[in-house]
Amino acid sequence: MLRAGLFFDPFSASKLVHSFLFTEFSSLPYAHKLFDQIPHPNLYSWNVLIRAYASSLQPINCMSMFLRLLHEGREKPNKFTYPFVIKASAKLADLQLGKGIHGMVIKEGLSSDLFVSNCLINLYAECRCLDMSARVFSSMPERDVVSWNSMINGLAQNDCVDEALEFFRRMEREGVDPNDVTMVGVLSACGKKLDLKFGRWLHSYIEKNGITLSLILGNAVLDMYTKCGSMNDARKFFDSMVEKDIISWTTMLAGYARLGDFPAARDLFDSLPSKDIATWNALISAYEQSGNPKDAIATFNELQLSKDAKPDEVTLVSTLSACSQLGAMELGGWIHVYIKKEGVKLNCHLVTALIDMYSKCGDLQKAVEVFDSVDQRDVFVWSAMIAGLGMHGRGKDAVELFSRMREAKVKPTSVTFTNLLSACSHSGLVKEAREFFRQMEKVYKIYPEWSTMHVWSMFLAEQANHKNIELAQYACNNLLEIEPQNHGAYVLLSNIYANLGKWEMVSELRKLMKDAGLKKEPGGSLVEVNGSVHEFVVGDSTHSRSKEIYLKLEEITVVLKSVGYVPNKSQLLQLVEEEDMQEKALHLHSERLALAFGLITLGPSQPIRIVKNLRVCEDCHSVFKLVSKLYDREIVLRDRHRFHHFKGGCCSCMDYWLIGSYGFMNVTSYSGLQSPMDLEYLRSQDVGEGSVKIRLYEGRIAQGPLRGTPIIFKRLMENTFQLDVEAMREYCTADERLGEAVKFMDVGKGAGWELVQAMMMMRDYRRGRLQRQYSTIDLWEEHSFRL
Repeated sequence: MLRAGLFFDPFSASKLVHSFLFTEFSSLPYAHKLFDQIPHPNLYSWNVLIRAYASSLQPINCMSMFLRLLHEGREKPNKFTYPFVIKASAKLADLQLGKGIHGMVIKEGLSSDLFVSNCLINLYAECRCLDMSARVFSSMPERDVVSWNSMINGLAQNDCVDEALEFFRRMEREGVDPNDVTMVGVLSACGKKLDLKFGRWLHSYIEKNGITLSLILGNAVLDMYTKCGSMNDARKFFDSMVEKDIISWTTMLAGYARLGDFPAARDLFDSLPSKDIATWNALISAYEQSGNPKDAIATFNELQLSKDAKPDEVTLVSTLSACSQLGAMELGGWIHVYIKKEGVKLNCHLVTALIDMYSKCGDLQKAVEVFDSVDQRDVFVWSAMIAGLGMHGRGKDAVELFSRMREAKVKPTSVTFTNLLSACSHSGLVKEAREFFRQMEKVYKIYPEWSTMHVWSMFLAEQANHKNIELAQYACNNLLEIEPQNHGAYVLLSNIYANLGKWEMVSELRKLMKDAGLKKEPGGSLVEVNGSVHEFVVGDSTHSRSKEIYLKLEEITVVLKSVGYVPNKSQLLQLVEEEDMQEKALHLHSERLALAFGLITLGPSQPIRIVKNLRVCEDCHSVFKLVSKLYDREIVLRDRHRFHHFKGGCCSCMDYWLIGSYGFMNVTSYSGLQSPMDLEYLRSQDVGEGSVKIRLYEGRIAQGPLRGTPIIFKRLMENTFQLDVEAMREYCTADERLGEAVKFMDVGKGAGWELVQAMMMMRDYRRGRLQRQYSTIDLWEEHSFRL
């Protein structure tokens, strides 16, 4: 073409660009370079390159080419240009950009064009702006089956299932014949609605009306049956399918797994005459997504030993997710090494999975290293890192990372804000959380999706935290009307009754639960030792080393009591009446069994990493702090809500979760202190006039008359000063009670300089050296004291 001079002919040049974009020799970068050499490209050349970028993984480049066309092109964009530009806007899910393009369409007089309007319907559906989709649809002078399909699929994808099905009925009434794409959307809506009867009618409708049963439509029928829980119908249809792909097998395996029929899932897998990596991935993913991480990892190990296939990106992501659930960091670390050794491309999916795995396994530093080691970060990578920082109590770091994310021009999603608000919650950043919530709605147009059940659940949990029995009963009644089988509602209300000593009401609630066939979720804990994950439940005696574990627990109890530990039996809710049996019941908590096993099997330098399915109780939290100091061990505990890093008698959560969970903790008697390093509050005693008000976080006030032993404050997360025990003994000799309190500090040097300062301030107040009430700010200014 160069020799013949045809390259300088706009028509010939445009055909050449097309050949490098939509043939077996396609190369988008080369086609773009070729395009840039054309002296005066015609509109067709612009359109084919815009079209190629709209279909690529980088739709933003489509918008760049469109802007170049507006500024450099000799012709205006036409009705063939805008559909691809709108498609790129939809892939970017950028509503404001889409509206801008829509405005240009109207200005150019193309709003009545059928293809342009169909693309606009899809754009607004992708941006979750269904009102605009409906307005575009209603304003169309003519519609085809694609118009109807765009509306039905848009509604189904946005979980507006009733509206999607109504559109399908309306489509029939108006005499528009549905095609296979229509039925895919309708079946998706039916599956989400769990309407098996209507789903069977749709299957019959497809057969009676001769709608082509493509592979995609066949998979949609299969998906509908599995989601509706009819595996018999699903298996019958699956066996009749002439053509199957990985989605077909995955759908069946996931259906069996969703119903807990893992033997059937395994049998289906084993029935395959040959297995490629896609089928292995189907089984591993089915186990992992259905909450069976152990089976997922076992299947991964089986794949490693087989000669069938080699793990790919999907395998590794699924297995890393299973490691996250189990807290199996050794296996997760091995997979990370495997990725490097095998030269697996570290894309955003794998990076996200690695960050999630390290964060949930308790090694936040490794997660940060993975994050910092990559240049390409999508919104999922940023969101995973924010979540990791949040669950480890690093709320301020999560907030700072969010600022970096915005500077990088990465648009946050609802998941990002969920993780960010959770991080603020764990760290008590109320002011920041309010600002982010405002930004979420005002700036990013992301609105929380409340369900009535979730609202009542959260309201009940909050009343349980603050022991407001009347509002808790009100919330519980409303929640049980919506979801009668919600055992959590019974448990929360029962806890309130127990804490208030209303044991008759506790018994009545337990009887109601028993009559309804409901059981409280049993506590379970996992601990990884030498690559193997060991599981414990409350009172477990099935482990092969149970005898050693219980002997270790007895030893721990003796050591703890020698330094003044007294069990907090309020956590038992009167499970047993005898006092000694109550204490033994506390020692049978699953996390303590896991702790004892970790102390037995792991070396002194190895952290003990435990994963618990429920929230750790207050007494176990205190015990873990004591053990970390007395045994000089680092303990990492992940419970249902967050991470707790215990080291040197302190916890990374700063005990903020206790304040957040229980409102104001009860002031315990001096003899009832849970641990010498957990002096959260000491019993106050009268000294005459005056009182001290100490503000704990957002408006939380602990108030009491000044007495011989102080009301105590929150400890800092990290100890910045070492406690001079001898000096403090001498300083406090004037008061016997304070002297006794300081003796406890023998065990925990560095347990909190702020504690000592509070004691000093209280002593000076009693001696008349301080004549007025003190607020938190006063303490900061006059005693260098911070909460």
